[in-house]
Amino acid sequence: MDVAAQADWRPSRHPWLITISVLLATFMEVLDTTIANVALPHIAGNLSVTMDEATWVLTSYLVSNAIILCASGWLSSVFGRKKYLAFSVALFVVASVLCGLAQSLPQLIIARILQGLGGGGLQPLAQAVLLETFPPHERGKGMAAYGMGIVVAPIIGPTLGGWLTDNFSWRWIFYINVPIGLLGLFMQEMFLEEPPYLKRAKGAAMDYVGFGFMALGVGLLQIILDKGQELDWFSSRWILWGAAGSAFFLVLFVIWELFEKDPVVNLRLLKNRNLALGTTLVGFLGSILYGTTALLPMFMQNLMGYTAYQCGLAMTPRGLGSMLSMIVVGRLSQKVDNRLLLICGFAGIAATFWFLSRLNLDIASSSISWILVCNGFCMGFIFVPLTTLTMATLRQEDMYKATSIFALLRNIGGSVGIASLVTMNLRRAQVHQVTLVSHLTSTSGIFQARWEALSSTLANLGVPSSAQAAYGVIYGTVLRQAMLLSFMDVFRFLIFLGVICVPVTLFFQRGRHHAPLAH
Repeated sequence: MDVAAQADWRPSRHPWLITISVLLATFMEVLDTTIANVALPHIAGNLSVTMDEATWVLTSYLVSNAIILCASGWLSSVFGRKKYLAFSVALFVVASVLCGLAQSLPQLIIARILQGLGGGGLQPLAQAVLLETFPPHERGKGMAAYGMGIVVAPIIGPTLGGWLTDNFSWRWIFYINVPIGLLGLFMQEMFLEEPPYLKRAKGAAMDYVGFGFMALGVGLLQIILDKGQELDWFSSRWILWGAAGSAFFLVLFVIWELFEKDPVVNLRLLKNRNLALGTTLVGFLGSILYGTTALLPMFMQNLMGYTAYQCGLAMTPRGLGSMLSMIVVGRLSQKVDNRLLLICGFAGIAATFWFLSRLNLDIASSSISWILVCNGFCMGFIFVPLTTLTMATLRQEDMYKATSIFALLRNIGGSVGIASLVTMNLRRAQVHQVTLVSHLTSTSGIFQARWEALSSTLANLGVPSSAQAAYGVIYGTVLRQAMLLSFMDVFRFLIFLGVICVPVTLFFQRGRHHAPLAH
């Protein structure tokens, strides 16, 4: 087959059969990044460990997932995409069973590491398969379907995890992967084909040095981001040494990969303007998506008194909004310039965070729901055109390498987003608490009047030490107000993130078969 034929190669099977076969595995893997969050207290209690120790169930998965994600492009070129995808799904399913059977924390952590190794390659592989399955002018449809898994799965993960844990056992959050994975394996065997241009890459030498630098740098970075707040960040010597080690190995990794003939991650592809811009923006998108997925449940549980399951249900409208927008944007991307869709998406999520920044403690749950629907809807207007534009000017044979970089930056952006937003929220709450408490003095007429009224009411109710109890009630109110103000600060910061992404979208180049910018 000549070069021109390879460039225009399309699989013989129906595109939507291929889409379903790869999305089953991808949805399963992305779901596992958040489904275990709400089950941690149950896991800790069942295995007789502390909550701090139980968080390694999350950390171990993220670290192994990030490491193998970087190498997925090289592994698929050496072993063949279809074989590597089948192996990854099979390993993920087996590891899920081992997670469910684990009788101790070390057993569960080892199983989660294996699960991360199996799941790390599923996202970029699925994305590469869909990009080559659909012709350029229809890639918006493929990316819309892919986006449903990537964007919706992390949002419904806590809801599903809470329901399974409450009604069955925490072990079922892992067992549920088995039927999904087996169905995906069967469909991939039936409908997936090996691209002809990948056969030329077989036999390439393994870049062991680059892989080692990457594994150490990314692994340390993920651990630092996950444990930073718990260890009080850079006041901890462990965090300081870990950050220095991560930076050292990542710098060596970049230098080595730029000069290596067969790099494990082809960083030279970042010379492509669209890929460089796309990976930057997807890092911001990951920060916003995963960061708010961690932040909004904290807001609902700590301030509005929701249970974990109620919180999951309250997040569901966000997923519904994303699903709806994926359908709409999949069609619009063929008719409207994707840059215009990106502008609408980033401006839209900035507007939703503006509404969230104006909430108060008396807000009804229905008022939050419509904001989350709009927020999820805008996410679809970002993910689909961003993926399409990022890959629009790349050669087809480079796409599977580029999708690894793209997925890695989204995941790292998510880790950075979770760590930074949670830390900002906690630190700003301390600042606001100090400011508010400074007004609770004997010289404040408002404070004295409130304290005397509460003391009198509590004394009439027969509460012992009513004067001290009144102080406690007022201090509890101050804590809640401080927490509310800290959430408002974080939402304002997210407005800023959304706004600064808008002008960046104008620097994308249009690829083949893209609609002109609407006037």
